[in-house]
Amino acid sequence: MTLKKGDRVALVQTTDPHTELKPGDEGTVHRFDAGLSILYVNWDSGSTLSMLLDDGDEVRPA
Repeated sequence: MTLKKGDRVALVQTTDPHTELKPGDEGTVHRFDAGLSILYVNWDSGSTLSMLLDDGDEVRPA
């Protein structure tokens, strides 16, 4: 999946045990660091939790 600033994504799953984000929550991509596989998302809920795509976090196009 190629992601760029402004793309809309929905959470599939995250390994972060401390977040209140739930599968299906949506947000807008702020930045994607392909080298580190980190997706920076501004979630609609106000969260700014980044997705660690190599560590089990997963999103899909919204």
